[in-house]
Amino acid sequence: MSEPLQERIAQAMADLEATQAAVARAQADLSHASATVRSKDRVVEATVGAQGELTGLKLLDNKHQSMTGPQLAASIMEAVQQGRAQMAHRVMDTFAPFTQPGPAGSARRGVDVDWNRIFGSALSGESRAGSSRPGRNRLRDEIAEDDESAG
Repeated sequence: MSEPLQERIAQAMADLEATQAAVARAQADLSHASATVRSKDRVVEATVGAQGELTGLKLLDNKHQSMTGPQLAASIMEAVQQGRAQMAHRVMDTFAPFTQPGPAGSARRGVDVDWNRIFGSALSGESRAGSSRPGRNRLRDEIAEDDESAG
């Protein structure tokens, strides 16, 4: 037999409060998070905050003095993009549990998040070492492109 309505409501409220507390903890943890990365040529070190903002930039060992402006700009852009991608993935990993349905019997349904819309260019054109978890829509896009090219 099913539980009385009052018990189900109480359980749903407890689940909601637990989820709200977990989200608040995740937000607090991320408010102090950052990623520091170096460009491949090891000329630039960029630090990026949880919202993708550039919080630090270092030119290492005066290597930049032998570079042209466009070369230095490319190194800076590369390091910043890598940092933004790292932080975007960290945010996605932190909030992933809230995008999944709750355990059996739970009222929590999970939230469908469009990470590409949230992070934009931070997720495009980068690859994370050891990760095979691209954006949700990227696979659909590739399937659609395969269908179009086959026709």
